[in-house]
Amino acid sequence: MKMKKIAALLFAVGVSAPAFATNGYFAHGYGMKAKGMAGAATATASDAMGGANNPASMVFAGDRLDVGIDWFSPKRGASRSGGGASFDEASSSNNFLVPEFGYNMMLGEKMSLGITVYGNGGMNTDYASGTSVAANQCGLGAPASNPLCGAGKLGVNLEQLIVAPTFAYKINANNAIGISPLFVYQRFSENGLQAFAGLSSDATKLFNQGHDSATGWGVRLGWQGKVSDSVTLGAAYSPEINMSKFNRYAGLLAEQGDFDIPANWNLGVAFKATPAVTIAVDYQHIQYADVKSVANSAIASFPAATVPGSPFQLGNSEGLGFGWSNIDVVKLGVEYKYNDKLTLRAGFNKGGNPVKSGEQTFNILAPGVVTDHYTLGMTYGVTKDSELTVAYMHAKENSVSGATNPYFGVGGTETIKMYQNSLGIAYGLKF
Repeated sequence: MKMKKIAALLFAVGVSAPAFATNGYFAHGYGMKAKGMAGAATATASDAMGGANNPASMVFAGDRLDVGIDWFSPKRGASRSGGGASFDEASSSNNFLVPEFGYNMMLGEKMSLGITVYGNGGMNTDYASGTSVAANQCGLGAPASNPLCGAGKLGVNLEQLIVAPTFAYKINANNAIGISPLFVYQRFSENGLQAFAGLSSDATKLFNQGHDSATGWGVRLGWQGKVSDSVTLGAAYSPEINMSKFNRYAGLLAEQGDFDIPANWNLGVAFKATPAVTIAVDYQHIQYADVKSVANSAIASFPAATVPGSPFQLGNSEGLGFGWSNIDVVKLGVEYKYNDKLTLRAGFNKGGNPVKSGEQTFNILAPGVVTDHYTLGMTYGVTKDSELTVAYMHAKENSVSGATNPYFGVGGTETIKMYQNSLGIAYGLKF
């Protein structure tokens, strides 16, 4: 209970990420320097964000403090055409401020101790109650005022705060290992799913229940090694984190409100092409398919979900979900040290799309479909021991279309889409 109160306080002062939806609902990068390089950070050691990227990197980063804030703007929309309940709606609430924090101190020459605070999120939408579908019946015998045939506004919000104390140890001059115990606090809310009551195992815990919270503990392990004067390799792994349940939404999320954090791992290489130019490449794998509330298919669940007591009803073990699949992400970043004060960065992040055609109906709530991210960044040395870093990201618009779920009985084709921009600044202090 004490940890929940601490986490709630951190959320209150803004240390959360309420809207990230870049590589699924993982951020494209953690730390402003990594964000400028499209997230490629597994084999680099330039800040105190190792608890999110690679714990082993902290012992090479030295004594430092990093604090920043990102303006994040996702533009999301959904439409239906050719059926009895057409609409074309955009989600509102498109501007968010997302802080980041990292601190690291050396314990002699071979060990370091630090902490990284970061977040995930992105199952975040807010469709106002409007008139575009109010005159239609949605095939359910009741007027509808939101895109999923419910009453009032429609939306979902997922926030994940991760606190990662980090210990790293140098095995020798060129190799280090690290560990970050992960404390996770997450909040969830949903509005406007009245039309799904007939598919729920408990319609009293399906929608409009306010925010609920859940906690869990996990770990991230990492290794980083300099194999030559110009090449550094890195690897990091975090197994699936078992979270407590969102009891208020036991009739919506599979396994009676369960929402675990998927296992994920990174491999990275950083190559110093010249004394001034470093090229970094990361490969990341995120196992969304192992988390039933995210991965269960809405297509496969119908029509079995209409039968009371069926395991395919919302909230039950196989209850319909977002149909997300595992994704692979490749991150390419280039860093150019222009002079002693100015370093420039650019990058490209290509991620998989977890949402398949046909699964788009439920994903009107969470259109995490962007795949291509373009980034720019720079660091300017204000003094010998302090610096400012700026990073910009644009995620190109992407969409997924498919036939409307037959539950609505209205036919037609639905499309979900999204594009994003972010601009952040961070202050770094070496001591």
